[in-house]
Amino acid sequence: MQIEAVEVVVVGGGVTGLAHAFQAARRGYSVALLERDRFAQGASIRNFGMIWSVGQTAENHPIALRSREIWLSLAKAAGLWARECGSIHLAHRPDELAVLEEFSQAGPPLGYECAMITPAEALRQCPSVNPVGLLGGLFSPTEVNVDPREAIARLPRWLAEAHGVHVHFNTTVTRIEAPHVIASDGRRWRAEQIIICGGADHKTLYPHLFNDLLLRRCKLQMLATASQSPGWDMGPMIAGGLTLQHYANFRICPSLPGLRQRIVTEMPEINQFGIHVLFSQNSAGEVVIGDSHEYDDQITPFSSDKIDRLILQHARALLTLPNERIERRWSGEYVKHPQLPAVVLEPEPGIHVVAATGGTGMTMSFGLAEHLWDQWLPLDPATKPRRTQLHSAS
Repeated sequence: MQIEAVEVVVVGGGVTGLAHAFQAARRGYSVALLERDRFAQGASIRNFGMIWSVGQTAENHPIALRSREIWLSLAKAAGLWARECGSIHLAHRPDELAVLEEFSQAGPPLGYECAMITPAEALRQCPSVNPVGLLGGLFSPTEVNVDPREAIARLPRWLAEAHGVHVHFNTTVTRIEAPHVIASDGRRWRAEQIIICGGADHKTLYPHLFNDLLLRRCKLQMLATASQSPGWDMGPMIAGGLTLQHYANFRICPSLPGLRQRIVTEMPEINQFGIHVLFSQNSAGEVVIGDSHEYDDQITPFSSDKIDRLILQHARALLTLPNERIERRWSGEYVKHPQLPAVVLEPEPGIHVVAATGGTGMTMSFGLAEHLWDQWLPLDPATKPRRTQLHSAS
C-alpha cells in the first residue's frame, strides 16, 4: 500500500487538532489531518461556542487572549460566524456582587479588561435580563461567540483550500510506529512530526502515558432553545452567580469562600451535579443554555431530566427569553487534569500528545497550539523541550 509522506501528521479533527494543523500549515509545513469520524463529533461541537478569556487564570489569560485574536482572524479568512459580544456576569445576591466587585478591582492590574455595571446598564446591553433582585454585573468586552458546529465543520475545508492540508475523515489511527502513522484500514502516513489530539480517547494511542496523571472524566448536559425571533439579539453572553465558583480566575476574590458555603448550604444539588448557568446565542438564533458537571464514577450513558430542570430553573431566574421552547438537548464528555489547563507529553522524539484541555478547549486551543509550536520547533532544534510546562489552574 502506498505511503503518504508529509512533514506533519495531526491525529484528531476537533478544535485542538485543527489548531495544531493550522499552526503547522501557517509555518509552511505539509500537513495531513486525520479524523476518525465523518466529522468531529466530540466536545468540540457540544459546547457554547464561547471564547471565554475572562474565565482563565491570570497566568493563562495571555494565551486565551492570543487565542481570541486567532479565532477572529480565522473567522475573517474562513468566513466563520463570530460575535465580538463580550460577557456579563450577573449578581442577584450580595455575596455574588461582592465577588464581582473584588474581581473588578483585582482583575485589571492582572490584564483583565472588565468593569462593574449597574442593573440599568445590564438591561440596556441585554434587555432579557431578569431585573428582579438584580444588584449589578461585571462586563468584559473580550469574549467572542462562535458557532462550534459551523466552525468545526468549516475549518477543515478551509485548511485544505487555503493551506493545502490533506484532510482524511473516517480515518481511525490505531498505531504509531514512528515515523509512520497507521490507520485501521492499513493506510499509512510518514511524518517528521506527529501530533496526537485524541480528545476524550486516551485508550487507543499511548494509553500508558495517562495512568499516573490523575485525569478526570467530566460529563455535561446542555440545552438549546428554538430560534428566537428574527432580529432579536441577546447581546453579551451571560453568566450567573453559580459560575463564580466554577472558573479559577475568581479564586483571587476574598468573598468567594463565603459564596461557596452559601451555595452548599442552600442548594446542595447544585454542587452534586456541578451546575452553573451560562447563555450564548448561535448563528441560527438559538440560545444555548447549560451546563452540569458529573465526574468519573458519577457518569452514566443516560441524561438526567432532573439536571435539565435544575439548569432551566436557574436560567429562568437570570433571563426571560422571547421563545423559551427547548429544541435540542445533548450531553458531552471531556477529560481534564486537576491542575493543568492541558497535558502535553512527548513519548518519542517528534511525537507530541496534547490532551485533557477540559472545558477550555474552544478558548485556549489556538493560543496554546501557537505557544507549543514556538517551543517544539525553535531555531536551534537542540533546545526543544521534552515536556512543556504549563501554568496550574489552581
